[in-house]
Amino acid sequence: MEFKEKLKANPFIYSGIKKIRKFQFSYYPYLQTTFVFNMKKYFRIFGIDRKNPYKRLKKIKDKHKGERCFIIATGPSLTIEDLEKLKDEITIGMNSICLAFDETDWRPTYYGIQDENVYARLRGQIESLDVECKFISHTILERLNIAVTNNDYIFPMDMLNHHIENHKYNTRFSNNAFAVVYNGYTVTYSLIQIAVYMGFKEIYLIGTDCNYSNDMKHHFKEYGHVDPTYLSAGEMMISAYKVAKKYADRNNIKIYNATRGGMLEVFERVNLDDLLKESGSEQPFTSAGVTTLL
Repeated sequence: MEFKEKLKANPFIYSGIKKIRKFQFSYYPYLQTTFVFNMKKYFRIFGIDRKNPYKRLKKIKDKHKGERCFIIATGPSLTIEDLEKLKDEITIGMNSICLAFDETDWRPTYYGIQDENVYARLRGQIESLDVECKFISHTILERLNIAVTNNDYIFPMDMLNHHIENHKYNTRFSNNAFAVVYNGYTVTYSLIQIAVYMGFKEIYLIGTDCNYSNDMKHHFKEYGHVDPTYLSAGEMMISAYKVAKKYADRNNIKIYNATRGGMLEVFERVNLDDLLKESGSEQPFTSAGVTTLL
């Protein structure tokens, strides 16, 4: 203890030791992981690594070229009625959206998840999902050792430096999901990149509230999961959406926010009801035996 107290008494030595320890436990693992990830990425792109789990993604490249889709997040503003209205649309759901299935016969066309904690909580529901593709991050594959089925499409997610504390918010945007999908503090951001890779030219976001209230009602369907970064999560997500907006504007891709309320103002807002009326895809909502047109 005397030796430790002597070190603390010398501010220069103690500060140097703290910096070395921070590099050892934070930056070095990040640099090591990044190096390995990028090496595998280049081997994959140039066809050297042919045994990677991402090959299936090539099947969906430009599959929906020029079409529109709805990416459905799970913010508290989302309603069952909204889901019912989207039955005739191409939709990409995520995370706990499967908890709504006992209240609606709507089902997403595609489904995405990248948080291993959320996957672990909802594993049974996720693995029984009947969708065209389930987009699952490679981090879930590696950390939970899941068995990949025919409709599981693993995507390579670059976490950048997001696990290091006290860093400036940053991300990038990828139009090639086979090569890389960049983390943007939310699975919604990853799914926007995948939607672009699939060729969608109009992307509508719904349920992207981008704010977590102190009452802990953070999701459309609560399931006991609380984002440990919820106090700053909205700010982080919005910073990433600005990057997506820049890419979309440069590449003639339209991203709209059809969320009811919330804090996301990066994208032009549209009214979901008006949008679906204009396109003629409004669906009747059935509840307790009574059908009404919404």
